[in-house]
Amino acid sequence: MAGQLYICATPIGNLEDITLRVLRILKEADLIAAEDTRNTLKLLNHFEIKTPMTSYHEYNKVEKARYLVEQMAAGVTVALVTDAGTPAISDPGEELVRQCYEAGIPLTSLPGPAACVTALTVSGLPARRFCFEAFLPPNKKERKDILKELKDETRTIILYEAPHRLGRTMKELYEALGDRRISLCKELTKAFEQVFRSTLSEAVSRFESETPRGEQVLVIEGRSREELKAESEREWCALLLEEHMEYYLNQGMEKKEAMRMVARDRGISKRDVYRELL
Repeated sequence: MAGQLYICATPIGNLEDITLRVLRILKEADLIAAEDTRNTLKLLNHFEIKTPMTSYHEYNKVEKARYLVEQMAAGVTVALVTDAGTPAISDPGEELVRQCYEAGIPLTSLPGPAACVTALTVSGLPARRFCFEAFLPPNKKERKDILKELKDETRTIILYEAPHRLGRTMKELYEALGDRRISLCKELTKAFEQVFRSTLSEAVSRFESETPRGEQVLVIEGRSREELKAESEREWCALLLEEHMEYYLNQGMEKKEAMRMVARDRGISKRDVYRELL
């Protein structure tokens, strides 16, 4: 029989956050695939787990995933762990999951800690709708494109950032998004957990004189839908109504549909559009 993959969430700080189910699987598995075996060894030693480990990280994720899939196809049960939190979330584990599906290897996820969700719940910002961007890409163009996309994002935004880049990132966020409420969360679940609730402008000023420590989770307020709608209406109203109609007609719309779209954009009735055109 084929083995199986268990995606095991491990603590992001406080070791008491590990679940009983994850502990059982780590003990029963044939092999633990760990992002950093040195970090995972501390966890295993704390709970007196002797299961053998193998490294699985960003730089060997494709080839090592093939090897692990072969092992599971031969009947080996593998427990996948990351340094902290849930594997496959901003993590090379997603490649192993993909290859398991392609090879027909059964898998399941054992829920537990995730820094992004933990930060969201203590941020004090709206939590019903959110988007997770993890670390912004180092490539300048790609980074700029993503920030441009986030400018009009109405959901709460969650990012990760390293301490040595935090000051620069605050400035970029402020320039791209304007002033927003933000909660900076660090040392989550640990003894010195801290949530700094502020605005982007205040955060920029703070980190000009203060050196941040520890990786941070940034939870940023989304843009108001009402504000977006008002801005859109102002932009459309800057056009002549005939130009506005021409915009939709050039897309191949029928005249009635184009009038409906113009009315929607400008916040007026179709009758008003018709009257103006006449």
